[in-house]
Formats: sequence, C-alpha cells, structure tokens
Amino acid sequence: MAELRRDLPVLLLHNLNPEWTPEERSETREDVTALADALREVGHPLEVVTLEDDRLAERLSGFDPGAHIVFNWCEQLPGVSRSEADVVAVLEHLGFVFTGSSRDVLSLSYDKPRVKRLLDEARLPTPPWAVFNAPDAAGWDIFPAIVKAAHEHCSIGISTESVVTSPAELERRVGFILDTHRQPALVEEFIDGRELHQAAWGNGKVSSLPATEMDYGELTDIRERLFTYEAKYDPKSRLYEKIALHVPAELDPAEAGELERIVLAAYRAAGCRDYGRIDVRLRNGVFNVIDINPNPDINPLTSLTQAAADAGYSYGEMGSRIVNFAAARHPSFRS
Repeated sequence: MAELRRDLPVLLLHNLNPEWTPEERSETREDVTALADALREVGHPLEVVTLEDDRLAERLSGFDPGAHIVFNWCEQLPGVSRSEADVVAVLEHLGFVFTGSSRDVLSLSYDKPRVKRLLDEARLPTPPWAVFNAPDAAGWDIFPAIVKAAHEHCSIGISTESVVTSPAELERRVGFILDTHRQPALVEEFIDGRELHQAAWGNGKVSSLPATEMDYGELTDIRERLFTYEAKYDPKSRLYEKIALHVPAELDPAEAGELERIVLAAYRAAGCRDYGRIDVRLRNGVFNVIDINPNPDINPLTSLTQAAADAGYSYGEMGSRIVNFAAARHPSFRS
C-alpha cells in the first residue's frame, strides 16, 4: 500500500443496544471513544454515529456518502438478531463506502455449513463435519465432537456442554440446539490442539499479521478447552481468567509459513475484504480451519489489535490502514 492518507473523513458507526446492561453500554462507549481518539490522533476528521434502534437509513440521512468513509463497527441493527449483514445492505443501498466485507460475505459467516463446504471445495483442512436437523445423529462416530448452532456467530450457543464424547451426549446436545436456537446443528470433530488466530488484511495484495494463540494450558478438562461465549464476554468467569492470549504465537519457521498459507487462502476463498481473522486448531502438523471471521472485533484488547501492535502499528495506525483500504473503493478518495 502507498503512504497512508490521514486526512480521510470518517464516520465511526456503532450500535448501542437498549437491552444491554449499563456495564455493557459503558464498555462499548469506552471502546468507541478509544478508537475514535486514536483515529483523530493520526489525523482523521471523525464523527461518531451511534445507532440505538433499527432506523439506520434515517440515522445517516444527514451525511453525504461522497464526503465520508464509514468505519463499520456496527454488529447488528439493535433489536434485530443476526442482522450484521443487514447493516451493510443499508450502507450499500445508500451509496456509502465502508470498511470491511460486503453483505454477501457477512451473510456467509452466519452460515457455518456453507463455510465448511467452501473450505472443502478449496481443499483447505477443516475438521470432518455434518449437519443434523433432528436429535437422532445416526451415522456420526467421531469423538470427541463439538456441536454448534449452524447459523450463529460470536460463539453464541457454544459452552462447555458443546463438546460431547458419546452418541448419547451428542443427541442431547443436538436436541438442545434444535430446541433452544431453532436451527440445525453443525457437528464436527473436536480438535484438541493448539488454537491459533491469525488476521489478514488487504485487497488484491493481502498480508498477514503475527499469529496469536489462545492458551488452554491451565485447563485439563477437554470440555473447557475452547473459546466459549462465556470465555469471550464474561470477565468474572473462570474460563475468561484461565485462557491466556500469547502474542505472537510461538511457531517454528516452517509452521509459521504453512499457517500463513492456510490463512491467506481461507481469507481469499471467503471473499474477505480489508481485514479478517482466521481461527485454526493445530494437530499433528495440520492447521485445521475452524472459523472465518470477516468482521472481527478490534477493541484494544482483541487478538487482531494486539497482533497489529506486535507488528509495529499503533491503534490509530491500524485503524487508519483499514480506512485506507476502504478509500481505494471511494470515487472521491481513491488514488
């Protein structure tokens, strides 16, 4: 990428859901303020746009798409579940250029069976899998296994009960997903190996950031050796406390090269744009892709942000680089 433009005007769009707790709303405001301040510090004129209901078009009506780039940090239309792609659909309809992936790619990330088929077609390693629409999981004989909601994101539906070790446990968990989440269950082999997250960014010429590792070394129960919803979002939980993040991950040169090959291939296969994160599990020298995240969180504590810092980017420089990727699509700002 050529030298970054730091004068690009930014609308920092984020959601603030009314149903969140006061603590959650306060944490979100702090995160948004941190990114806004960081982008301003490197030179970007910036306005924060907070969305508290589903009327996004109305909220943006006072802004000129030809004069701004939207930094899309909006994970849903408040009150509308699984609406991350709907946010982008509105932005596209209004003619805004925005950071991150398209509506189609964000929709893909909520369809785990489609992602698995895409990985299989690209001949990228991923754990064996099947989809079940009834509790009778006949034909599955690989254990331990993990049971996921087929159309969720952000570890929704993932808990210590998601890892199963017998047909009876499998059928109970599949039934739970069907009854609780009202959608099919995706079952795949549970790879009890090192979990590595690696971000990639760019378009056309894509590069990777340093790999990071979620260290489960203090957890001996196989059911706890995964990044559950609780482990991600509940600072008071045992898993949140016990799982360590290592930046960068310790890999030998051959391992680092193979991981980067897998990550860049998965990023391109999914059609990610500007930035994304690929999650893998390493076992017996094979990096198994377990998730593709085209819109990963970038608050100051996340693996992507810390990987960027390890590569020498300040928080503002990281955000500015993402803005510049988007600017290449803008009729007024592209070089």
